[in-house]
Amino acid sequence: MSKPDDFLSPEDPTWCPACGDYSVLRSLKEAMGVLGLKPHEVMIVSGIGCGSKVPYYFHANGYDSLHGRPVPVAQGIKLANHALKVIVISGDGDSLGIGGNHFLHVMRRNPDITQIIEDNQIYGLTKGQYSPTSAKGTVTTTSPDGSLETALNPMVMGVAGGATFVSRTFAGNPKHMTDIFVKAVRHKGYSLVDVLQPCVTFNKVNTYQWYKQRVYEVDQSPGYKPQDKRWAFDKALEWGDKIPIGLLYEEADAPTYEEQVPALAGDPLVEQDKGFLNRRVLADEKKLKEAFC
Repeated sequence: MSKPDDFLSPEDPTWCPACGDYSVLRSLKEAMGVLGLKPHEVMIVSGIGCGSKVPYYFHANGYDSLHGRPVPVAQGIKLANHALKVIVISGDGDSLGIGGNHFLHVMRRNPDITQIIEDNQIYGLTKGQYSPTSAKGTVTTTSPDGSLETALNPMVMGVAGGATFVSRTFAGNPKHMTDIFVKAVRHKGYSLVDVLQPCVTFNKVNTYQWYKQRVYEVDQSPGYKPQDKRWAFDKALEWGDKIPIGLLYEEADAPTYEEQVPALAGDPLVEQDKGFLNRRVLADEKKLKEAFC
């Protein structure tokens, strides 16, 4: 069995005191212990931003990619070695701003990866600009008169976009967050986890107290139906005085992208005979030439 300290890095986090990133990091380590995973079985992929520093603070395989690009990198890693548990972790700006196009297409492909969005509704690393999830009217360094743009809702996009696991949790409830991380990694297919977390330095509206007054565990409410897409969509739209956290939608039987790739039917690519792979590529090229020439 593994334990959270197996994933302890010698690097000390440099986040602001009380940042939600600390509890996200701890809950991720706790989840790995519950799942019984070893560091060599896990790959953490990040982009650029405060939360994207996680590969430095998490003892496992890690890849710090370009801004907005962790999702395609994670898909490539999963194709190369589909035995790995691949987890993407990055902020709302990285995931939904410059990475928004990748977010849309990973949902319809359904690779067996988990994407954790550290959603503090602000660009924390670059000094507090409004992000894709900032509420319309948000006053920031780049929007002194208030943002004119409507906020994106990752839960609505997840349900509508074809994600087979759509969930939300809160950094102020680490036990709940650990449970959601465990369920997300166990899910076979693409798992979306939106983490509501305060930016204690630049977001003075969406604080710990603000969330605690609003969030509720959706699986404790009457009529809980996470297999019903219409029900999930209604819950995804709920935001304001009440904000649901937990698993909103899950489709358990959808085939993953890797399962549909013939070359991955056996061992991971990194363990397959390279001569066999070269012969397969040449055979595929021959078929293409016969079809189009």
